[in-house]
Amino acid sequence: MENPLTLANSLSLLRIFIAPLAAWSIFSGYWITTSLLLILAILSDIFDGPIARYKGQESAGGGLLDHTCDAVLVGVLLFALSSTHDIPLLLPILVLTSFIQYVLDSKALSGSKLRTSLLGRINGIAYYVMASLCIFSELLGGLLSAFFLTTCAWFLVISTLLSMSERLWILISKKFSW
Repeated sequence: MENPLTLANSLSLLRIFIAPLAAWSIFSGYWITTSLLLILAILSDIFDGPIARYKGQESAGGGLLDHTCDAVLVGVLLFALSSTHDIPLLLPILVLTSFIQYVLDSKALSGSKLRTSLLGRINGIAYYVMASLCIFSELLGGLLSAFFLTTCAWFLVISTLLSMSERLWILISKKFSW
């Protein structure tokens, strides 16, 4: 049996530990701390996959862990930011709901590899970008307007709903072979 606690998986899990610390720092208004935690989280996400591939430790379970840690992190960040910015609370709820749909649709809990879509991948990156825009804007003294951030957040709500609808349509189409 392979060792599940690899360097790559440890880097993914780091994001789970960062999430509550980053939320606390957002609620406390410690934007430098929040920025540093976010940078650490982003670096862990950038390097976990390449390290797993380099060491020959790629697995469906590792991919699921990586995506789970991403979803938890951005969900927690966006939830915390909804109290400090005009981010609709619907966005973090949809992030987590769409992730659950993604896992169930891919049958990842039974060991299958996650089945991604282009819009889903774009949204996954955009969630990080949304959180980063809010956090780094605060670090720079409110560089971006509330209107701009809110507009971006609502676009993400729409694109997440579209992605979820696309997955549902594909599932229904396969089931009924239309």
